[in-house]
Amino acid sequence: QVQLVESGGGSVQPGGSLTLSCMGSGFKFENSSMSWLRQVPGEGLRWMAGISTGGAGPRYTDSVKGRFTISRDNAKITVYLQMNDLRPEDTAKYYCAKTFQGVPAASRDRGQGTQVTVAS
Repeated sequence: QVQLVESGGGSVQPGGSLTLSCMGSGFKFENSSMSWLRQVPGEGLRWMAGISTGGAGPRYTDSVKGRFTISRDNAKITVYLQMNDLRPEDTAKYYCAKTFQGVPAASRDRGQGTQVTVAS
């Protein structure tokens, strides 16, 4: 079955950087667009960034444009999210998902998440 395992979360000060990783298995990773989502307690999942199968033309939500970079390594069945200039409002649980844009309807198409906390 589909397995998506995120890693790389943690605590960082404002202005700092983190790189999240997500390894996918149980499906043809190279044939699947991938995204990163995030969720703040009490709110719904929000789409942050998406990347196509070959990695061209990534897309971002406005709040992270210029600060976050999504990339993928199909040989390593891994998608990454490089996060720079982190802000307290970036604090959330981050999930990778099998979609290019939007939140997938099925929970099986996203991972269990990794927590990112941005605080002084």
